[in-house]
Amino acid sequence: MKKVLVLFTGLLLVFALSGCGQKSQEDVVSALNEKLTDMKGYKANAKMTLEMGTEPQVYNVVIWHKDPSFYRVNLKNNQKEQSQMILRNNEGVYVLTPALNKSFKFQSEWPENSSQAYLYESLVKDIIEDKNASFKTVDNHYVFETKTRYQNNKMLPYQEITLNKKDLSPVQVKVMDPDHKTLVTVKFSNVKFGTTFDKDAFDMKKNMTSAQLEVPVMGNVGDDSFSVKYPADLAGSSLIEEKKIEAENGKRVVLTYEGNKNFTLVQEKAEVMETTIVPTDMNGEPVDLGYTVGAMSAHSLAWTHDGVDYTLVSDDLSKQEMVTIAESVGGNSVK
Repeated sequence: MKKVLVLFTGLLLVFALSGCGQKSQEDVVSALNEKLTDMKGYKANAKMTLEMGTEPQVYNVVIWHKDPSFYRVNLKNNQKEQSQMILRNNEGVYVLTPALNKSFKFQSEWPENSSQAYLYESLVKDIIEDKNASFKTVDNHYVFETKTRYQNNKMLPYQEITLNKKDLSPVQVKVMDPDHKTLVTVKFSNVKFGTTFDKDAFDMKKNMTSAQLEVPVMGNVGDDSFSVKYPADLAGSSLIEEKKIEAENGKRVVLTYEGNKNFTLVQEKAEVMETTIVPTDMNGEPVDLGYTVGAMSAHSLAWTHDGVDYTLVSDDLSKQEMVTIAESVGGNSVK
């Protein structure tokens, strides 16, 4: 009996000691808050997969962040040889499209005003702010499920964030629809905290020039043809007219939708800008559409994708509805 008691006591001690090694959700959230406070900068690579259309779209993402508010996010689709960069420095927020030699400048609070699946500090903020976030430990990882702060959070309301136990670095993010179906997956690699940067690492002109070495500026060729795309999400409306107009720079297609919410979608071949890098000032906010970054104003949303300029205009649609429609254009095949 004595031996049994000793064995039982020993087992209890083992379980107690093993339990001491398990961190609670509060412990991990506290550690994340401390890490965010102490963090001076980082670099990371990621692969982002979008499942919003007929075929998955894959983008390679390179992320730089320098505390407190310098950012450089380079998104590249290798298959289509196109790239886009979001840059934030002391002058403002820039969206660069190197192949078209286009640069837009915003006076914006980006990325503070929305969730960003590829920015570590945004993920940590989502975890800290969601008091109802779920938490579990899986092997060498901590896994949180939180609400998102997207402008179109009715379409993408949830995300699952996986972190390394060892250093709390990001491993994977899954952004999900209301049925918990994954529509966006971001897988991180080569995450390096405590990174230092050159003085001009976030300079707009330097970054545009270096990006164009990887993705050369397109030529303005005579062929202005392109495949017209149609939104999958119609906000309760239907296409009543499709008009082709001969514009100064080639064909322009105007799609008019009427019904529950009236809106117009204009598409035309993107024009390559002059070689001089002069950013265009934008009144509005940069909006991450997943496959590209657009410019949102009070009643319009403009973006460029695969060599085509898109402009969505409506007095009826909310900003969230405009984002949802624009996202459905990006992954949608031609009619």
